Amino acid sequence: MGRVKVSANHVAADTETVSKAFVPSLQLTKGQPPPAAANGGLSYMSFDRDGDAGTAAALETALIEIAEGEGQAVIDMIDNAPPGPIETKWGVGFRRYAECLEHIRTENIEAPEGGLALPLRYTVHEQPSYSVVSSNALWRDPARKADAEALRKDEQDSVRRCLYFPQVMRDARRIEEYYPGLSPNSPECMDKLGVSLAHCESKCENFYDSAEVERVFYPEIEKLLLEFFPGATDALVYNHDVFDKEYDGDRTEDQDNKNPGVNASYANLVHNDLNDNSGRVRCRELLTKNLRNFGREQHYTQKQADAKMSRRFMSINLAKPMETVRQNPFVLCAWPSFADQPYITNYRVYDDRVGETTRFTYRPDHEWYWLPAQNPTEVSMLKCYDSVTDGSVSRWSFHTASIDPTAPEDAPCRKNVVVRSYVFF
Repeated sequence: MGRVKVSANHVAADTETVSKAFVPSLQLTKGQPPPAAANGGLSYMSFDRDGDAGTAAALETALIEIAEGEGQAVIDMIDNAPPGPIETKWGVGFRRYAECLEHIRTENIEAPEGGLALPLRYTVHEQPSYSVVSSNALWRDPARKADAEALRKDEQDSVRRCLYFPQVMRDARRIEEYYPGLSPNSPECMDKLGVSLAHCESKCENFYDSAEVERVFYPEIEKLLLEFFPGATDALVYNHDVFDKEYDGDRTEDQDNKNPGVNASYANLVHNDLNDNSGRVRCRELLTKNLRNFGREQHYTQKQADAKMSRRFMSINLAKPMETVRQNPFVLCAWPSFADQPYITNYRVYDDRVGETTRFTYRPDHEWYWLPAQNPTEVSMLKCYDSVTDGSVSRWSFHTASIDPTAPEDAPCRKNVVVRSYVFF
């Protein structure tokens, strides 16, 4: 039974429950093709069962997809390809970073002044994927041991469905050289490219102390956002992550106490944190349920949330180094270069929600930016969602961690804090 038919059965069975859930209609930007997504792009909120937000349906579909074997077929294709470059319909890809880097050097792929040519990892699997978060009860249910093993293996195998492709970074500080009159430190840059830069001199002294980050840094960023975007009426910072591969303290995540822990790895895959559905669902969760909100408590009624979300709102991620970045830079892709490209949905399955992130396949003309030696006062800003769909502004950007091949071998890894926010107009 295919995924669409499974979903149709869920809808028929749960009509009474669906009416109680916030189910966003699929919104596509003008000129954007439909995404590679389950249920024809419909949110899993449509399959809510007694308040589970569609999580049971998502797990069921994930297991069906694994059994169908499409993901394994992609792995087999890569494993069975001859050694060396792999010809794909998007271009030449490579299994390993070093192979792609050698290709860049052999082909003499050059970058403009301040730029850098390097390998980036993209998915080559054009089907929706599923990630079951560590807090999901499934992992602790002895009766579902076989399901857990299948899901864990599929998650581990996801990296095997990716290849490295060559890309050229431009220096984000030089955006005005590429777009005359467009300052990278402007809201117009965010509207056009989905990326921009800001300046922040934080009074937060310890970014490893989640309580201090919430108390000091969150208000600083909310103030920055309100000053950065003319016409903004409210800004809500709702969570953060700390990245430091070399940190030797306690990394433990404690969601109940609003402590995200410290990440030991970087998201080395081209992706975006939100999409057409999750941009609105996540906002609604925060406003009406205060769900997993590390920031100011929100207590909107459904009607008040409808009114607030009837006007323009955006989700913005902001990344601030704790020290000058020497390795593992954070790189951003500009909106115009993929505005007509379908995204691929990755579903993050919790016990009480199904988040949606997105992945993308390679294009040689993706317009990438980085900040060489980004310093602690430089904040890189990227758009994860915009409610405006008429094509007049960027809807989102996408991003990834990367490895700078020009950095010294002993260069320290990136140490930074990333906050997630909504801006309302």
